[in-house]
Amino acid sequence: MDEPRIKLAVDNAKPVVPPHSAPSNPAAADAWPEPILPGTAKTPDIPASLLPGWVGAMAGAVAASTQTPEAASVMLCLSALATVLQRQFEVAPWNDDYREPLSLWSLIALPSGSRKSAILTALTEPMVRWERRERDRLRAEIARNFAQREVAAKRVEKLKADAGKAKTAEDRERLEIEIQQEREAIPAELIAPRIFSGDVTPERLQALLVEQSERMSVLSDEAGIFQVMSGTYSGGIANLDVFLQGHAGSPIRVDRAGRVAHLDRPALSFGLMIQPGILADSGNQKRFRDSGLLARFLYALPESNVGTRDVRERRPVPDSVKTAWEANLLDFLNSQERPAGVPRVIPFTEDAREIWLEFAEQVEPEQRPGGRLEHIADWSSKLPGAVARIAGLLEIALNGLTADAVGTDAVARAVLLGEALIEHALAAFALMGAVQAEEDAACVLRWIQARGLSEFTRREAQKAMESRFKSVDRLKIALRQLQDWHVLRQVERRTETRGRPSPCCVVNPRILSTGLDRH
Repeated sequence: MDEPRIKLAVDNAKPVVPPHSAPSNPAAADAWPEPILPGTAKTPDIPASLLPGWVGAMAGAVAASTQTPEAASVMLCLSALATVLQRQFEVAPWNDDYREPLSLWSLIALPSGSRKSAILTALTEPMVRWERRERDRLRAEIARNFAQREVAAKRVEKLKADAGKAKTAEDRERLEIEIQQEREAIPAELIAPRIFSGDVTPERLQALLVEQSERMSVLSDEAGIFQVMSGTYSGGIANLDVFLQGHAGSPIRVDRAGRVAHLDRPALSFGLMIQPGILADSGNQKRFRDSGLLARFLYALPESNVGTRDVRERRPVPDSVKTAWEANLLDFLNSQERPAGVPRVIPFTEDAREIWLEFAEQVEPEQRPGGRLEHIADWSSKLPGAVARIAGLLEIALNGLTADAVGTDAVARAVLLGEALIEHALAAFALMGAVQAEEDAACVLRWIQARGLSEFTRREAQKAMESRFKSVDRLKIALRQLQDWHVLRQVERRTETRGRPSPCCVVNPRILSTGLDRH
């Protein structure tokens, strides 16, 4: 179990630079790593090998066929799994009343021309066919059900008219009893199964959740859903509650004139593929951030393949891979109860729980003031729960519907994915303009380059930019960001007078010699 996990972690590891040490010859440019400047940071790969068996095979094959980053197919595969398994299962990492549903929100940002539609079509094709088959299978029954309901409604209207004309109390009471019996005999409306939509209003989503046994997904390669959530079609204000409650599985109670929706365990998943510019614009929606909407997505911002693809290459998804993907999705869909029953709870094994807790322990301190994840703590605080959900999906992918516990393999894969997703989330929130630390770091970088500084003290930096850095704590965060970018190293040097250490920053000579300010 640990051996492949360690190997993969080592293969993807970045060189570690000691945070408080300077090279023996600071002036030597070759003693420093290449700086990572604003707008140039690369997110780590999310390989299809992180997904097990038939799921990983499909993710890899679709990426190869469309010549797209594997991260896009990996995240959309997970959303497809969530679509067919949500509301049927929950995971219990502690094997107690703390549960995580298997709904999942993924958002992949790729530029136009990146073949997003091809990825979405390949992965959702079995679900589209299943919906069409079920609609055709139930067509006659739905028509019969409609006719029965129409006739019953007409019968009730006639009885109501007769009751209004009744001459005696006995006749009126008899007719009221008949009306009651007729109403009770009206069959429930029969609706063809739906499992996902591409664009839906909050009001229609509530109705779909009621109609479709409390489960629904939004899978799309367009950004229309963001326009809906921003209130473009509703006077600038949209009801986000149904989206937020659908992610958490919280009960929904709507009682409004003309619309009633009572849901006990709503399950909503997202699989969105949008342009980076659309994602950047969503950062301007303060309500998205304040409501926790943006904190619920798992982001993937892979490097685009556009411009490097081999136009002569044609590599279809192998039939065996496609068949396995379709067969497993259909098994999961056909196992769904309608109406939905109580979700089956799958606990973590003790060893799996320990791996999950080690990951949570790594994330937690990074969220404190001054920590690397402080500015996205709303997102990172949900990450261990999201990793638990992913582990549940992978366990069922590994062992099928009879899976009785989430094991170490599924959790180790989910943790590795979670570690990579942190870097993608940092890039996503930076794109949305939500990272003050990066803006501050870029300001310090410009100050360094403008003055050609090879080193400086923290006091000098604060005095030079005191209008921005009224708090030394804010400057410390910016300097730590520059250190992560390999722009500088912080050291402590003793003064000759008092011998007290003075915080000093030694600058990467590459910053001065190449003029690499791309902010």
